[in-house]
Amino acid sequence: MSSARSTGAFAPFAHRAFALLWTATLISNIGTWMHDVGAGWLMTTLNPSPAVVTLVQAATTLPVFLFALFAGALADRLDKRRMLIAINVGLFGIIALLAALVWLGLMTPLLLILFTLAIGTGAAFMAPAWQAVVPQLVPRDNLKPAIALNSMGINISRAIGPALAGLLIASVGLAAPFALNAASHLVIIAALLLWRPEPRPDRRRTGSILSEMATGLRHVRHNGPMRATLVRALAFFLFASAYWSLLPLIARSVEGGGSELYGALMALIGAGAVTGALLLPRMQNRLTSDRTVQIGTVGTAIALVALAVSGAGSALMAAAFLGGLSWIAVLTSFNVSAQTALPDWVRARGLAVFLMGFFGSMALGSILWGQLAAASSVQTALLVAAIGLIAGLLATRRFTVGQGEGLDLAAASIWPQAPTLDTASSPDQPAMVVVEYRIADAQRDAFLTAIRSFSGERLRNGATRWDLHQGVEDTELWIESFHLPSWNEHLEQHERVTRHDADLQNRVRSFDIRPSGPVVRHFLAPG
Repeated sequence: MSSARSTGAFAPFAHRAFALLWTATLISNIGTWMHDVGAGWLMTTLNPSPAVVTLVQAATTLPVFLFALFAGALADRLDKRRMLIAINVGLFGIIALLAALVWLGLMTPLLLILFTLAIGTGAAFMAPAWQAVVPQLVPRDNLKPAIALNSMGINISRAIGPALAGLLIASVGLAAPFALNAASHLVIIAALLLWRPEPRPDRRRTGSILSEMATGLRHVRHNGPMRATLVRALAFFLFASAYWSLLPLIARSVEGGGSELYGALMALIGAGAVTGALLLPRMQNRLTSDRTVQIGTVGTAIALVALAVSGAGSALMAAAFLGGLSWIAVLTSFNVSAQTALPDWVRARGLAVFLMGFFGSMALGSILWGQLAAASSVQTALLVAAIGLIAGLLATRRFTVGQGEGLDLAAASIWPQAPTLDTASSPDQPAMVVVEYRIADAQRDAFLTAIRSFSGERLRNGATRWDLHQGVEDTELWIESFHLPSWNEHLEQHERVTRHDADLQNRVRSFDIRPSGPVVRHFLAPG
């Protein structure tokens, strides 16, 4: 019984740090959703053109696409808690200024877009660090429910924030949602100040920030489970972005529609998402992550069609609820798939790439659907997006979501200590590692299969190039070589090997016919 409780849907709340930050994030996200509703509705009063209104959504998401990888490299390099505190202090100041300008009646469409870009940039620098601290808050067997609870918290706030924003806009004024959003960042700052994470050992950081960004990109490129997650995510978010960006116009086009209907639709999306988050633990016992994504994608397509053809507010509300239910199923499955595909040393950078794909496709989609709606109609844009969702699902079905859920990516620490450089050599010089194998000719094909699978480990963990050669005079002799940007990068490789990598390496080494096993040699480029 205790085991079941320890891995149940609400088990992460037993950990004080998770409960504290989850509650603060919930309050902050209520402010964020109020802000988003206020910004979308404010733009419809300043300039109701579909092409302009959808720029608000694009300005929110584009900075994450542009800056997330840099932010992820910073988060892997710096103290994440201090980084998050600094970003939230900056966001408080920016949003407070925005609220003051709206209250004074000085806001213009251009100013609103610029403020939205600035706030989106702050969110871009915060998101990788925030997601990367989740494994510090709970043990590994609570990671999945922790991610699901984070998604549920976002959508509880989505159920509350938009409805509250609609009421505040109607009763107090357009400045109210922005003022409360500024105040919500103070709650996050307080929670981060109260959180005292356990000290973690300092990792070797000798490369430039650009080289660490490049290492992160190489890791994702050669990480099969992560790559599959990204492909499926892009195919979904590009088309699912349609109802997020066009929702203010959908609410405005209905007879009797207004900010109250818009807030109600956003709240129902949130309510559907919360319902989905509560159902997900049961679904995960019966369905794989990949099957959950398929069902959620079809549900989103149905919601888009319903939003396009419905003329009554009640029908729109039902479609919004279905959209939220489907959205949380897909988003949580993608998040779990990405988190479980990444080892700790590159987690923030890997999640940053995922966020780049998410927000980049959302930003591009928002612009495309706004332009299509302006050229034809909102209904046409929604129907085209629904068709695109199904087509994307069919085209990417071979990229399975959730491949990393069964992998053990804990650090293995199995490599022997690297040799010490002589005083004439520099740790910044490019390095090459050569591994000599002696393989019986009868084992050639099995060895090739194993080592080609293992080559991804070298490239995921920092190598820029990998080669394999067989001796001509001595066909039992095989030479594996891989190149690294610097000797320091190779030293970091020693810390990056996971238990899954170790299993692959042991399989390759088992083919060597010598009792002592393969011979490893290290080389440096001339200084």
